[in-house]
Amino acid sequence: RLLPLVGVIFALAMAAVLLLTYGTQAARDPDLVVTNELCIVAPATPYDSSSGRAMRAPKPIPADARCPVCGMYPARTPRWAAQTVFRDGASQFFDSPSDLFVFLQRMDRYNKRYVQEDLAVSYVTDFETGQWIEAQRAFFVQGSTAMGPMRDADLPAFSTRKSADVFSRGRGGKVLAFKQVTPELIQSMNRN
Repeated sequence: RLLPLVGVIFALAMAAVLLLTYGTQAARDPDLVVTNELCIVAPATPYDSSSGRAMRAPKPIPADARCPVCGMYPARTPRWAAQTVFRDGASQFFDSPSDLFVFLQRMDRYNKRYVQEDLAVSYVTDFETGQWIEAQRAFFVQGSTAMGPMRDADLPAFSTRKSADVFSRGRGGKVLAFKQVTPELIQSMNRN
């Protein structure tokens, strides 16, 4: 009776030793490359025709919506939230403007169902009022003291140049139009 139990304990002990040895070896072995290629596949939220909203209008953020870039829940940080609406009315939600830009620049990495031609409109939240505004009409402040939802540099968005300027004077940073937010700028913010 005791012999089978001893065998099981021995097998578990050997498995633990092998796992620990492999983990230690992996930590020391420079040839073992560990990459950060995990990508949370957050599906777009389909259009609900019974909602009474226009197909391409900004949608309220569902509590369970996940940012496809970082995996966070955009509904938890509404003043930073962004969204893209596709031609079929489906919406993809983001926890911040910078993640929206990462998505727009590398859409194929984060959503295999849609291509650039499927994009209808993108929205960001006005940092001051909390209202949705078209991203292409927004002004962004780069380099301010405002920390985004991930507690790092981000791009607070504003509906007017004047409100972005006021924010920039108080919190630092440079005001940029949509087209001035380049892939190089986003990469310099360590967002890719």
